[in-house]
Amino acid sequence: MPDDGGPGAGVGAGRPLVGVLGGVGPAATVLFLERVIRWTDAARDQDHVDLVVLQHATVPDRTAFVLGRSADDPGPVLADDARRLAAAGAGFLVLPCNTAHVFAGAVAAATPVSLLSVIEVAVEAAMRAPRSPGTTADDVGGPPEAVGLLATEGTIASGLYADALAARGVKTLVPDVTGQAAVTSLVYDGVKAGAGGDLRALDGVVADLRSRGAGAVVLGCTELSVAARATPPGLLPDVVLVDALDELARATVLRAGRRLRGPDTGPDAETVSPRALTTL
Repeated sequence: MPDDGGPGAGVGAGRPLVGVLGGVGPAATVLFLERVIRWTDAARDQDHVDLVVLQHATVPDRTAFVLGRSADDPGPVLADDARRLAAAGAGFLVLPCNTAHVFAGAVAAATPVSLLSVIEVAVEAAMRAPRSPGTTADDVGGPPEAVGLLATEGTIASGLYADALAARGVKTLVPDVTGQAAVTSLVYDGVKAGAGGDLRALDGVVADLRSRGAGAVVLGCTELSVAARATPPGLLPDVVLVDALDELARATVLRAGRRLRGPDTGPDAETVSPRALTTL
């Protein structure tokens, strides 16, 4: 039986079209789209989020530019992509790449269409994170004193997460040189290179962050979200990870006027709950 659209379907019902600044990287964008579908409380096609996706894989490397290893500026490219999505009717934009948020100012200058920040939604989730699996945010008296960050060298150097956490009175903990090399290898030599990999490569890095006082650990690179998907269960069972890509997907569903799938989200839900926390 063909779909008839039905009442309340998509953009025609006043719900915004979501513009996805994708391709940075390609696998992470595909996972983001899958997560949006997974988190949408939908009984039919027309209950899902309407998106227009620009899978622009040739955007210059963000970390290379931030670290001064390349003069190829991603900012103007992302700005042009934002204009293209705005022209297509996007009501708001999402960018499933943490490092690319360094260029959020260029996007904002290019179009009045707002950008939903993956940094902000991930940090807010970290503030609500339980201190250990099996507990809830209600079991603790406030935000963690420190949050661990697994991210690209570019994201760390930019201070995006450190600034957002410091504004909330929370310290950011990052891997040491050896640990960061392991993160970089998993991101670039593993996921981006198409060779795969999972978070078992970082179990020692995560354990070190926890031993230094991290109340939660943020997966602040969307390639790490891809790696998390491939990670077998049972790794470091005492660690709570906040998956930034998952949080962005959930926030996108809500911003698009849809309901989240899950028992802790009702029709009046206005904020993203910590349900997306992944325990390994």
